[in-house]
Formats: sequence, structure tokens, C-alpha cells
Amino acid sequence: MDLGVRWTLHGDGRTPAPGAVVRPDERLSWPRTIGLGAQHVVAMFGASFVAPVLMGLDPNLAIMMSGVATVVFLLATRGRIPSYLGCSLSFVGVAAVIRAQGGTSATVTGAVLAVALALFLVGLAVQRFGARIIHAAMPPVVTGAVVMLIGFNLAPVTASTYWPQDQWTALLVMLFTGLAVVCLRGFWSRVAIFLGLVFGYVISWAFDRIFGKIHSVDGSGRLTDHWRLDLSGVAKADWIGLPSLHAPSFQWSAVLVALPIVIALVAENAGHVKAVGEMTGEPVDDRLGTAIAADGVGSVLSTAVGGPPTTTYSENIGVMAATRVYSTAAYWAAAGFALLFGLCPKFGAVVAAVPGGVLGGITVILYGMIGLLGAQIWSNARVDLRNPLNLVPAAAGIIIGVGNVTMKFTDTFSLSGIALGTLVVITGYHALRAFAPAHLKTQEPLLDEGTSSYDTVADADTDTDADAGIGTGTGTGTGTGTGTGSEVPDAAGGKVRRATP
Repeated sequence: MDLGVRWTLHGDGRTPAPGAVVRPDERLSWPRTIGLGAQHVVAMFGASFVAPVLMGLDPNLAIMMSGVATVVFLLATRGRIPSYLGCSLSFVGVAAVIRAQGGTSATVTGAVLAVALALFLVGLAVQRFGARIIHAAMPPVVTGAVVMLIGFNLAPVTASTYWPQDQWTALLVMLFTGLAVVCLRGFWSRVAIFLGLVFGYVISWAFDRIFGKIHSVDGSGRLTDHWRLDLSGVAKADWIGLPSLHAPSFQWSAVLVALPIVIALVAENAGHVKAVGEMTGEPVDDRLGTAIAADGVGSVLSTAVGGPPTTTYSENIGVMAATRVYSTAAYWAAAGFALLFGLCPKFGAVVAAVPGGVLGGITVILYGMIGLLGAQIWSNARVDLRNPLNLVPAAAGIIIGVGNVTMKFTDTFSLSGIALGTLVVITGYHALRAFAPAHLKTQEPLLDEGTSSYDTVADADTDTDADAGIGTGTGTGTGTGTGTGSEVPDAAGGKVRRATP
């Protein structure tokens, strides 16, 4: 049985050919692959430590279980979908509500475990009935909007938590990382995020020696005089140790508060699978149900021992977009690092000591890349935003998601941010479509009908009927086989040519 753990060497194993990408079933040399795995770990550490801390859970357990969940995901998807399963930020608000009602950490993880089981069942349904049940509900205009609001919803984390801690370090790290991504060549350009982190560490240490303590907010939001780089916790931490575990407990009131988040999780997974397919040029929609179910299993395993929920990590999409390396071998390396690091409290202390300003400079680039992938989905699917049927629900949902708007239904139940924005985009689109005049409607492609979005774009180029409609899908069926390929913009601004069957 193919478990997706065999990879062919890409080219000379050192540098991809100009304009090429390293596909999921390919790899660079093992030293470079391991280095890229480390970069993926670095990319996810910020949010994967912030999420459990905000939820009141153990960060070291979160890191360890993210490695376990990633292994489950890669095995389940047979190595076709490069993804890291990090800690989900979607539940931070839910955890706060549950704790405000007197819930404990066990109550929080019990509620999240119930959501994870629901997500697993959704995945099984998609496997049974096909990706059409997801894509019928979330056509490209919806998926692109959801990916965009998920990415841009992270902006306040940078703006209010990381950047204010040391704005000048954040600015320098942002500039250095951007220059590294664009100007460096070969392997070094592909570990630019990691280089930015190391640069930020060095700059923070140097600024402490030169200027002394900084007067700014610290990680807890208090305005104090503090060192930019505080390694005091590292000396106190043990080298080897197990994270703290606890069993979940279940309360219906907490489960009902958390359950609506399954909408955001399905959207996150669908958006992730869509984004991976767009970036790699390989249709993976037949694995959508498996991806959703695997995410559910990963979250079940994590929350069953007291960890936070997991989800396909958008931060790592940003790394792939920057490096154009989509090898699942790098994710196996990342999972291995996470398992080891989760058992090393001292390493956890090192990561926890990453200055906020450094994270501010890195995340301002990564989070922006995530959001703009939504725009790339629109572009590749030829979504017409001049059409109010597409424009209105997308605009409303994105503003709600980015602004973290909250809708309070009762004293114990509310929706906000990603969950509410996703709900507005999905329900708004279909409600408006039901009442829209015929000339505003267009048949959206069902991506598991044997045609990828790349095929649709290529077919539309040669199908004269495509100009009669709005968006995509008009060339699918009659145009299949007539296209010769499509040029898809990659993260670096080049174009990758994809053959059309």
C-alpha cells in the first residue's frame, strides 16, 4: 500500500530549475529537506505556542501533538497534500467563553473533542458523496473569500501582540526576510524565514547590549521595562520531560458553544486543499474528504490527552508559497522535529523566548501571503467581482472576519471572526443566488468532475462560450481536451506552465 513515503530526487537535489516547483512526491537532498522541515517548524511555532497559551493549555504538549497529527494527516492523504497540522486559533474565543462560564481546561478540551468528532464525520460524508457537496456549498468565490479572511484575521495578532513589543526590530526583520526571499538564491532563499528568525535573535541581543532594556508592552500586554531577548527561562527548564496531560470532560453547554466552529474548520481545510492544488498544479480535490477526516482524527488525538485542536496550518502555506517547495518529505521532517521538541522543555523555553518584535516582522509577511492566496484562487478561477452576487457576500464576510466582528445570540452563545465571517460568506452567497436574476448567475465547476481549476482556466482560453458567462465553469465539459495548458503565477512572480489533459 502506497503511504506516500517515497520521493524522487528533484533535479540535482540542490536547486529547482528556473520556474519549476518541487512537487509533493519529490524532494531536495536530505540535508536541505531537513532544513526546510525546520523552517516549517519555525513558521508554525508562533501561533502554535500562542494558541495553547491563550486557551490555558500546555504549549509543549501542543507542539508534540501537532507532530502526531501531522503524521496522521500525511499517512491518511498518502503524501499528496503537503500540510502541517498546527494548533487552531479558531477556538481561542470559544475557550475564553467556556472559561468565563466556569469551565476548566478539561471542559475546554472536551468541547473541542466533540467538534473534532463532528469534523471527522463531515470528512467521511465528503469521502462517500464526493467533493461536490463541499464545492457546491463553497464555489471559488466563497473559498477564496474564506482563505482571505482566515489569513487577514491573523493581522491583529501581529499588529497588537507582536509588533508593539519592539517596532524597530520588527521593521528590520521584515525588511531582512523580504530581501532574503527575493534576493537570495538556491537553498538559502528557501530558508529565508528561518534566517529572518536568526537575524531577529541577533539584532535583539545586540540592541539589548547597546541600548539596554526597552520600554514597551511585553508578551502579556503590560507596559514595562524589559529585555528584548530574555533567556532566563531557558536555564531553568529541563532537557527532557513529558508535557502535562489531562483527560477531557464533557458539558453540553460548552459543546454547543464550540460546535459552530466546525464550519470554519471545514472551510479552512477546503481552502487549504484548494490552495495546495492551485500552487502545485496537481488536482487533489479527490482527497478533500480524507483531509477533513484526518484533521478531525488529529484533533481527537490531541484533545483526548489534554492538548489543543489542530488544523491544516495556513502559516505553512506561506512558507510553501515563498519557497515553492511542496515536498511532503519536509513535513515528515517537521513532524519529527515537533515530536522531539515537545519532549524537550528547554527547547520550548528557547522558542517561547523568541522576541515579540521578531515574530512581528516575520508574521507580517507570512500572514499577508496567506490572505493573498485567496485572491490567487479568485484570479485562477476567473471570479468576476464586478458581479454583485460574488462581490457582496465576499466583501461582507471578509470585513467581519478581518475585523473580528462578534454576533451575540445569547449570554452563552456567540459567533465571531473566522466562524461568523465564513457563515456570512456561505449563507450570503447562496441566499443571494436564490433571489438573483438569471443574468447574474453562472454554473460553478464541481472540482471532482475530472477537471482541475487549471484545466478550467485553460479550457476557457479556447472555448468561445466562456465569454458569455461570469466566472468559471462555462468551458468545462465542452472544452476539455482542447486546452494546451495554463500559466499560473507563482509566489515569486514567475509563471509555471501546467499541461492540460
